[in-house]
Amino acid sequence: MAADLQAKYSKLAQEYSKLRAQNQVLKKAVVDEQASSASLKDQMKQRDQSLRKVEQEMDSLSFRNQQLAKRVELLQEELAACEAKGKKGKNKGDSPSQQGLQTQSVFDEDLQKKIQENERLHIQFYEADEQHRRQEAQLRVRLEELDRDSEQHQAIVDGLTAKYMENIERLQSDKARLEVKAQTLEREAKECRVRTEECQQQLRRCQSELNRQVKQSSSVIQEKVPFNDTKFGDYNSLNVPPHNRRHQLKARDVTGQALGFVQDLVAALLNFHSYTEQRVHIYPLDSSIEPVSPLNQKFSQYLHENAAYVRPLEDSLLQLHESITEDTVTVLETVGTLRNFADHFSSYTHFLQKILPYQLKSLEEECEAPLCTAALSGKNQELQSDMKRVTSMFERLQNYINLLALPSVRQDAMPQSSTSAVFTQLAACLHSLHDAVKEMSKHYSQKAGLEQELPTITQKLRTTTECLLGSLGSLTNSTGKIATFFSNNLDFFTSSPGYGPRGGTVALNPLQAESMLANKKKAAAYIHALRKPRPQFVPYREALSNRRVLTSSTESREGLTQQVQQSQEKIARLEQEKEHWLLEAQLGKVRLEKESQRIADLEAQLAAAAGGDQISHTAPASALVHSSQEDAETEQRATGEPTLCTSLVGVLSTTPTADHVGDEESREQLIKTHYMARVGELTTQLQVSDSKAVHFHSECRALAKRLAIAEKSRETLTEEVKLANQNVTRLQDELATTKRSYEDQLSMMSDHLCSMNETLSKQREEIDTLKLGSKGNAKKNKGR
Repeated sequence: MAADLQAKYSKLAQEYSKLRAQNQVLKKAVVDEQASSASLKDQMKQRDQSLRKVEQEMDSLSFRNQQLAKRVELLQEELAACEAKGKKGKNKGDSPSQQGLQTQSVFDEDLQKKIQENERLHIQFYEADEQHRRQEAQLRVRLEELDRDSEQHQAIVDGLTAKYMENIERLQSDKARLEVKAQTLEREAKECRVRTEECQQQLRRCQSELNRQVKQSSSVIQEKVPFNDTKFGDYNSLNVPPHNRRHQLKARDVTGQALGFVQDLVAALLNFHSYTEQRVHIYPLDSSIEPVSPLNQKFSQYLHENAAYVRPLEDSLLQLHESITEDTVTVLETVGTLRNFADHFSSYTHFLQKILPYQLKSLEEECEAPLCTAALSGKNQELQSDMKRVTSMFERLQNYINLLALPSVRQDAMPQSSTSAVFTQLAACLHSLHDAVKEMSKHYSQKAGLEQELPTITQKLRTTTECLLGSLGSLTNSTGKIATFFSNNLDFFTSSPGYGPRGGTVALNPLQAESMLANKKKAAAYIHALRKPRPQFVPYREALSNRRVLTSSTESREGLTQQVQQSQEKIARLEQEKEHWLLEAQLGKVRLEKESQRIADLEAQLAAAAGGDQISHTAPASALVHSSQEDAETEQRATGEPTLCTSLVGVLSTTPTADHVGDEESREQLIKTHYMARVGELTTQLQVSDSKAVHFHSECRALAKRLAIAEKSRETLTEEVKLANQNVTRLQDELATTKRSYEDQLSMMSDHLCSMNETLSKQREEIDTLKLGSKGNAKKNKGR
């Protein structure tokens, strides 16, 4: 807030200074124009005076001209009179004629002089008149221009005056408003002083409380903590370092980008070696026409093996990228796959060293060719130096990569302070490699241009050379991308990864990394276990309120239980009566069946006795069936098999005996006892179900009361939330008012400064006007 007010105040001050500078410039312009108009008026007066003088001279000259004209007329008259007298006195003596001639010659000379003087005066008069007219026209034009300029300046002055008057009125109204605001600010300042005093008291209390807590904590630390293990390096090295997930993600991203660039580099190297092999078979001797030299054969054989040295670079870097995950520790001491990449890079560097002599000899053979010009020989020599430089750059890269891979084999092989220097030198070496490859591509393209001019060049050689130039271009681009990528991420490579015990400078070893990852997994499992949803339970306060509700409703529950018991007894009695009448109905049905059977048997016997022999012969089958049924019944009774009696209530199983076969009363008694036991069981089940229903009913009532209590608590919480929101809005309003008050104070101060500056400018203007007035009075006095 203070920064915003300061910025606004500085901006207001800058605008005020600009307006003040513009005002000063306009004032100076007005003063200059007034001075110029005064000087022009003086010039006008001087010109008027000179004009009057010229007019007076013209008047005097015209008067003199008239006098001379009259004198000439008189002289002419006298001449005529003299001539007349001469004619009359011819006959007189010679002496008077001679005197007349002398006087005539004197008069003629005088007349001639007067005539010449008159012409000269006429010419001067005409020239003075023309000059006067020209000066008058110029002065009139100048006067019109000055009138226009004075009108424009007067309009500007009027506009500025109106503007300043408006500003004065606005500033006066602002002054009145600011006075009112100042009064309100004074009141708020008093309130703020009271609040600051309260806050200072609270601050003192908090400081005293914090001092007490610090003393207590220090005493606890002194008493309970035996020693500080981070103070000593040996003890601190035993602590488990924290895991840096951000560093892991950044390392994986960086290795992924490096993998893409290295893949492009590998493809470019493969193409370069392959097209170099094809060129060796074509130039300077075409293998399809004549055999190639043994040196080039050996060189092509080595170049044919380039994939075995180049491909492992991509594979080993891919393994390094896959080994870096979020759950691993990526530092030089733990990255074992970097050693594989360093070994493969060393093997490729040895391959380059092995083919370098053959490359140089092959270029020398091209120089010894009969059609090789001096320019081609010079380009071949430049290519030889470029290849040596590229091979040396790869050797330097091999050394730096081997240095970076040493800590993964032996932890104390390279001090941690030297790592940043190694990475910096590696970045510089990559830029040098890019420059060397760029120079080689440039010289090779120049060589290809010279070879195009040879008369014996073939289309096959042209195509191979173009492919070779394309591979060199891609190799230049890939090395440039790798150098730029490494320079951009040099801060990440040289910065500390953050692994290691807190406050310690000891490097991380693999054992610490394993323990750190194990602890990370345990922590993740623990957090995952904590995030499991807790089982549902009734809060303690809610359980207490439910208990109070249940205890308050014990009397109604006892009355309900008595009513339920009475109802259960009534239901049991009704069920017993129902079973009794069902049994009676069942027994009546059995008796009816027996009586109907006995009646049917008697009717059959009566019919047999009345019918005689005919009936006996006509119904042997029925008698046989009846006899078989009676035999079966007698057998069943004799064997004592159980008899099943089925009814609506259940199934009764009875075992008849020979002693009680015809005892119907004992059979009815057994049936009654069975159904009474059944009724008792059903009654107990009914009572159990009724008790469950009562329990569920009481639980529902308790849940309803809990719901009502929860609604009340929700309402109270909503009220509390409303009060909290009101407090927040009130605090926001207070903050806004204080902010506005500070802004008004600042604006008031700025306006006060503006008014002071305006008064100063007015005073300066008055001083300037007084100075100008004094200068004008001095000029007038001088003119007088």
